[in-house]
Amino acid sequence: MELTSVTKEIHAASQRLSKSADALFGLGRAKAEAERDYRLALSQEILKLRTEGMQATLIPDIAKGNVHEKLFQRDFTEAQFKAGIEAADAIKIQVSALQTILKYQSDI
Repeated sequence: MELTSVTKEIHAASQRLSKSADALFGLGRAKAEAERDYRLALSQEILKLRTEGMQATLIPDIAKGNVHEKLFQRDFTEAQFKAGIEAADAIKIQVSALQTILKYQSDI
C-alpha cells in the first residue's frame, strides 16, 4: 500500500466516522422518543385496566401485551442505536489499523 492510498483511506474513514456521529444523534433521539411513547402508552393501559377492575397481579403482563407495538418499536430503536455504535466502533478500528500501517510505512 502506498502512503497516499493509506492517507486517502484514513480521510475517507474519518469522514464516515463524522457522518456516523450525526446518525447516532438521530438514532439516540428516536430511541428516547420510542421509550417515552412506550412508557406513556403502558401507564395509560395500566390505569385503564385498574379502572376496569382487573386483578392487580395480571395488570403488568396484560398491559404490556396490549401495548406490544410500542414495546416492539422501543426495542427496535434500541437495537438500531446499538448497531450504530458498533458500526462507529468498527470505523474507529479501521482508522487505527490504517494509522498503524501508515506509521510502519513511513518508518521504512
